[in-house]
This record gives sequence, C-alpha cells and structure tokens, in this order.
Amino acid sequence: MRLVASLLLVSVALTACTSEDASPPEPSAQTPVAPPSNEDNPTDPAITAKPSPPDPDPRVKVVRTLATGLQAPWGLDFLPDGSAVFTERDTKRVLVLEEGSEPRQIGTIDEADPRVESGLLGVAVSPDFATDSALYFYLTTTSDNRVVRATYDGRRLGPVEPILTGIPKGFTHDGGRLEFGPDGNLFVSTGETGDGQMAQDPDALGGKILHITTDGDPAPGNPDPDSPIWTSGHRNVQGLAFDSDEQLWASEFGSQTFDELNRIRKGANYGWPLFEGAGGAPDYADPQVVWRTENASPSGLAFAEGHLWMASLRGERLWRVSVKDGTASDPTDFFVGKYGRLRTVALAPDGKLWLTTSNRDGRGDPESEDDRILEITLH
Repeated sequence: MRLVASLLLVSVALTACTSEDASPPEPSAQTPVAPPSNEDNPTDPAITAKPSPPDPDPRVKVVRTLATGLQAPWGLDFLPDGSAVFTERDTKRVLVLEEGSEPRQIGTIDEADPRVESGLLGVAVSPDFATDSALYFYLTTTSDNRVVRATYDGRRLGPVEPILTGIPKGFTHDGGRLEFGPDGNLFVSTGETGDGQMAQDPDALGGKILHITTDGDPAPGNPDPDSPIWTSGHRNVQGLAFDSDEQLWASEFGSQTFDELNRIRKGANYGWPLFEGAGGAPDYADPQVVWRTENASPSGLAFAEGHLWMASLRGERLWRVSVKDGTASDPTDFFVGKYGRLRTVALAPDGKLWLTTSNRDGRGDPESEDDRILEITLH
C-alpha cells in the first residue's frame, strides 16, 4: 500500500517545487525562481545516480526495529555509553534510547516552534561529553533558528542556553543538521528559507554551512575570522558527515531537477540559486553526485565502511555512495519504498547504522508502527 501511495504522490507532485519532497511550500514562504537546469549538459562533471536493481547487496539489511510509535524523529547522535539521544521535530521532545529499553523522554525544549519543516531539529553530543555533559541542538523559535546547549546528567536535560541566534527561519528550507568536526568545533547547516538570493548574501546566515566553537563564536580558521560562515550557495543542507580522511560531505535538496552530494571545501560557493546541479562555472563548486528529486530528497548522511550513506525522504530509500581519495562514485540504493520516508542515518559505536523513518511528518503514509528507528548491518 505504501509503495502504491508513494508512486501516486510522486506522479502528482512532479510539477511542484520541492522542499523536503514535492509538496508545495507554505504560502508565506518566498519561492525562488527556478535556475537553469543542467539536465542535458553532456559535460556535467557530476555522476547522475539512477535506481539500482533489487537487493544490490544482500549484506545490507535491517536486522531489527529498535523503537516504534515515534513522531517525526529528526536528529540522532550517540552518547559515550552507546545509547542514543534523539529529537522529535514536532513534539519538542528529547529522548534517549538505551539497549533493550523503550525510548525515554529526558526533557522538552519549549522554545521550539514547529511549523511544516521547522521545529526541534538536529542534535550533536559534545566530543568532551565525559567532562562537560553537553548536548547541542538546532531549533526554530518564533523569531529565528538557533543553536543551543544543554547538559544531560544521565536522568534529565538541564536548562537550555543559546549559543548562536539570528539564523533566518522558514516554514521550509530550514536546514538543521549539526556535526562536530575533527577540530572539536561544530558545523551547522542552514537553509535559505525559500529566498534563494539569501544563499549568495555574505551577510546572511541562511543557505550556508557554519563553523562555530562550542560557545557559538566563529571557529578559528574560518574564511572570514569574524563570521561563522564556512561555505555559501546552499539551498537546504540536511546531511553532514566526515569521511575517514576528515573530508566533510553534505547532502542537499534541489528544487525541481537535481538533488546533490557535495564535497565541502572551505570558503567555496555551491551555486544556488544560479545553478541546480552542476554549473561548470569556475567560481562555483559542482556536486559530485546528483539525483533526480523523485529518487532522493536527501536528509541525513553518515560515513561507514568506506561509503557515505544518505537517507532519502521523497525517494523512500537509503543511498550508498563509495568514497575514495575525496571522490564519490557508484551510488546504490536500498530498501526502496519498504519503510517509507527516511530521515536520519547515524553510525552506531558497534559499526551498525541506525535509520529513522519520517512518515508522521505530515507528508508520509504512516503504518501502525511508525515512526521507527531501524538497525542495519553492513556485512
């Protein structure tokens, strides 16, 4: 039933502007003019990913369901003891999932203001959690998007402290992913809120990847030492992951033609809204892999076993992309239509992947157990 419903939704939505999928944006959001498509450009340097044959690698499989009955889980990260902390976008809840137990609520972040694609989004565990007990969250308030910090003592979440405020908010294209880098500083993805020109505005924090310290200041080594901006020209990045060579990658929503996987380079401009997919212009960075929007609408990203793993919402599948020496290749998809919309993928301490569904986010076709957290073995 889910696969049939999904195909019907795709056929209806192909003429609409995609945000997290092919649903039209909230009327109050500004919609950018569609950029020129590179669909027929024979010199396009990006790999265009296509669906794979069924069961392309039988070693990649769901081994168990870890949690059921959730409400649009969004961010997920792991604590030093192997348990996971995760957020629910629309309920404002922060929960912990321990081995053999049901999810346990440890607090709510009441400042969050859920609207369409916004609310309580990313979470990242401090690399110094053993000494500082700190968790970091990205959330939408009534006035902005912001990064906040709170401590967790093993029982409940402490008071919330804003560390970076004033990120533009939107009903759509809201960004929200957090990822600590090898330098111990925090990378933050932001969306352009439906205003494409914001992505090119050097004074606006929307449509960017930011790089900040744990106190919210511009991190050392930023292109502009007085700015948190690391890269620009993004439409809506919702996946960040470092590979084994400490190279940062980002998954990004396109508009009507191409979604993107980008290798992130300090100070680079990724071209939105001038280009969707590869533009081939010398002053802009091209993606390494592009997808038709009906096959992706990418969200979470993780690195494991020499591959990037990308969860897809509208595409209802998990993509695997080989990475070697800073080059991405051989995109392969798994679980097509089997679990519905897939939001977040994270590498657990034991080497398995945790994958969240997002069927109760207002755009899915939920089943009785949704939303779920699934555990995936890779070999």
